[in-house]
Amino acid sequence: MTEELDGRRVRLAVDGSPQWGRLDGETIVLADGRKLPEAQARYLAPVQPSKIIAVHLTYRSRLTEYAAKTPAYPSYFMKPPTTLNGHRGVLRRPRGTRFLNYEGELAVVIGERMHGVGEADALAHVAGYLPANDVGLHDFRHADRGSMLRVKGQDGFLPLGPYVTPAAEFDPTDFALRTYLNGDVVQEATAQDMVWGVAYQLSDLCRLITLEPGDVVLTGTPANSRPMQPGDVVSVEISGLGSVQSTVADWDVDLTASGEQPAVSANTLHVALAVPEEEAERMVTQSEPQGEQQ
Repeated sequence: MTEELDGRRVRLAVDGSPQWGRLDGETIVLADGRKLPEAQARYLAPVQPSKIIAVHLTYRSRLTEYAAKTPAYPSYFMKPPTTLNGHRGVLRRPRGTRFLNYEGELAVVIGERMHGVGEADALAHVAGYLPANDVGLHDFRHADRGSMLRVKGQDGFLPLGPYVTPAAEFDPTDFALRTYLNGDVVQEATAQDMVWGVAYQLSDLCRLITLEPGDVVLTGTPANSRPMQPGDVVSVEISGLGSVQSTVADWDVDLTASGEQPAVSANTLHVALAVPEEEAERMVTQSEPQGEQQ
């Protein structure tokens, strides 16, 4: 798979079907030789993973923001492949919800099968890296009870791209991450802010979970994840990897037919707005949630 990722390989929707191509300046050259202007490209996520694994708290700034103790070890959750979204794609916020948060992250694409690989050898099994937005809808915090399926697993909740940078061209121990909301920097961190680096996370995961070529590992987000509003444009930029951009839109979907409904819980306010836990409990009890964006 490493050879396949040489250069800036992209995946596009062309004539109703997915096509691989190569980004060459302002032009995309498709596998069949056709050329397209980059500005007209309809990007798909440039990966086809069997699974996507994400880590919970792993940046010191986020632990400080939540006044949380540093865990002894990282913990993880999974996102289905249907969460994948491409560069310049749309993030849909379901009708009746308010807390659709951005989370800028470094994504790792596995290149060689990993099982029982030690930390010292972990990075040799990586195919490449790219920016990611691990979107979460925190109106469902009360419903997921830790699984993160409704919060993080909805369709399109993982913009990735626009291309995968080969592992040999990027140092995961030395990078800067920035998230922009409507052009303003809203998240900023470096690799040095991570409690557990990429190699440690991969080694930890593959002790018990086999990582296959193409699998994606999301390595965590820094402080200041906040809700987005319809019409917002959000971009995640990582030094040396480019940026992935999305636009938020209302989704007129009826969620009332079955299942638990969106709600503002104390955990919603704590996670989505970084409200201290005791204050969040008070706000919900008094039915006076403050601070969410309208």
